[in-house]
Formats: sequence, C-alpha cells, structure tokens
Amino acid sequence: MILISKEYWNDIPLLHIVDQEKIEQPLPTLTYIHGFTSAKEHNLPLAYLMAEKGYRVLLPDMMLHGEREQDIIAQEREMRFFEIVIQNLDDIESIYQELVTKKLLEGNRFGLAGTSMGGITTAAALTQFSWIKSAGILMGSPKITEYAEQMIGFIKSQQKELPMTEDQIVILMEQLKEIDLSLQMEKLFGRPLFFWHGTKDKVVPFEHAYSFYEKAIEHYKNPENIRFLKELGHGHKVSRFAIVEFANWLEYQL
Repeated sequence: MILISKEYWNDIPLLHIVDQEKIEQPLPTLTYIHGFTSAKEHNLPLAYLMAEKGYRVLLPDMMLHGEREQDIIAQEREMRFFEIVIQNLDDIESIYQELVTKKLLEGNRFGLAGTSMGGITTAAALTQFSWIKSAGILMGSPKITEYAEQMIGFIKSQQKELPMTEDQIVILMEQLKEIDLSLQMEKLFGRPLFFWHGTKDKVVPFEHAYSFYEKAIEHYKNPENIRFLKELGHGHKVSRFAIVEFANWLEYQL
C-alpha cells in the first residue's frame, strides 16, 4: 500500500510518499518542486507512480506557497519570484541533509525535479549541488538570468512600477548569474537530465530549454543521459503524457 504522510522537516512542510512496507528502508528518492502559486499536493499523481516503482518521493511546500503561504497580495508574490527560487535552494539542501541523517537515502540516488518555478529551481540547484544524481525540468528555464531580464523588461513595457531600484536589479542579476546553469554547463557533469516543454508555452519560453538542450548535449559522452521531450502545440500545463514519460525515464536513470 502506498502511504502518503504529512511531515515537517526542519520546519518545511512536505508530503512523504512511499510504499508502506519500505518506509524505514533506504530508497532512491525524488524531491519534486511545485510551480509558482501551486502547492505540494498538486504533484501527487507523479509521486504515486514513482512510489509504485519502489521510490521514495518528497513533495515540499516552498516559500510563500501552500502551508507557507502568507497574507500577501499576488503582485507582491510575483515580485518576490527570484527570492523564492533562491530560498528553494536552501530548502532543498536542508531536505537532502535530513534525508541522509534519517538514513533514508539509498547510496547517492537522489533525484530532483520540478514544474515551471520548480524546473527553474532544479536547473539552478544543479549549479550548487553535486549530490543530485538525476534531474528533471518540466516547462522550466535553465536560463534564469535571461528569464529575469525578460520579466523585468515586460513589467517596464507595461509601464508598471518596479519594486526595486536599478542598483537592486544589478545585485539581483549578479546573484542569478551564480546559479544560472546556462552559464555553467560544465557543472552538469554528464548527470542524467530530462526536459519536457510545450511548444506553445506563453509563460516560460520553450526556446530557453530547447536551445540549452542543443548545446548541453555536446557535454554528454552518453547522449541517452539527456532527453528533451517536446509536446507540439501544448501550453503551460504538464500533460499526463509528460508525467508518465518522466516517471519511466527516471526509473531507468535513478
């Protein structure tokens, strides 16, 4: 029987999904990061599929989301998007360390993946943590600096007031460059990496991920370790096809 339990790891609320008979055993583990304005419960279909295959899955609520949501207006949350991504990296490291402390991780078999903001977070995490064995970026951008520039440019084009000074924007861009995977492809280290993206995505540009993939594949001695699954005509919503394909790929790679 697949068990879903709500837990708090270092004050981070998460859902722990695993075969009940294996809950105390060291297992290969996937941590999956939800998208912007989403929450941990929204990724249970993938978690169930992976748990059936014998994996442990952790679904955390990220800063200002789910149980950690605060009484702020939507616009303020939007303006704190990159602050959230940066905090996500600290939370991922905290979850990993707790997993190791609890002796629940089998070897080095730690996977990280996410949707949209979660995919952007996953790409950034690959620049920071060598202990990520396999990763999945579903409709996310591995070009976080370029994505930020486009967001800021759009806000300015709408003649909306930015909540940041020009000096603060410069500081933010320097911070983002440090976690921009497209500027540090050597940090892939040939690790298994899966992409899924709809070609008609109007929120996170399809071209960010696909152009990255075309260059990144040159860094792989084994091209099977990096896969890009495009879905023609699909927008900013992960399909069941994508979930099933990612689960099958991860079973092989993690």
